[in-house]
Amino acid sequence: MKLVVSLVAALATTSAFANPTAVKGDPKAAESIVAKVCVACHAADGNSATAANPKIAGLNAEYINKQLTEFKSGARKNPVMAGIVKDLSPQDMQNLAAYFSAQQPKPGTSKDMELALLGQKIYRGGVQGAGVPACASCHGPQGKGIPVQFPRLAGQHGDYIYSQLNAFRLGTRANDGAKMMRSIAAKMTDADMKAVSSYIQGLR
Repeated sequence: MKLVVSLVAALATTSAFANPTAVKGDPKAAESIVAKVCVACHAADGNSATAANPKIAGLNAEYINKQLTEFKSGARKNPVMAGIVKDLSPQDMQNLAAYFSAQQPKPGTSKDMELALLGQKIYRGGVQGAGVPACASCHGPQGKGIPVQFPRLAGQHGDYIYSQLNAFRLGTRANDGAKMMRSIAAKMTDADMKAVSSYIQGLR
């Protein structure tokens, strides 16, 4: 019960997620930017084949726009993305968000089923005694996210999920509003992160 109350309190205070900027983008207008800039890392349809680069197909537009905006402002640190977004206008970013949110995400497959089964327990039930809530509480039982507040995770590269959890744990990624993900990741072991990342990769 205490865990549920803590999670509800965190949700209530996470204004960056609770009040995302409404996106009014034109997917067609983004096509030239996608072809020139985004395709090399994320593929034209947003289904990156490289584990280091996230799949962004099907992420909700508000979330994509928030990340692009924060790469540009420096609220989210990434030297590659900072260079890419520096010349994008707010409208360009909204157009890109609308474009990639409309793409069909491709499912992934867990590489280690034993590890994924351990991750399933964490995703669905959290880590009892450690104060880690179930990932499904915010990202949904099928990993589709809770638009427009929390991003889709299903099918995302496990290596990328692990890298972001670790970045939240270390504090090198800090654009999570009221420190929700940082506080959760700080309570997870390396093994917890690897297990849940493996499960998420095959979640559909």
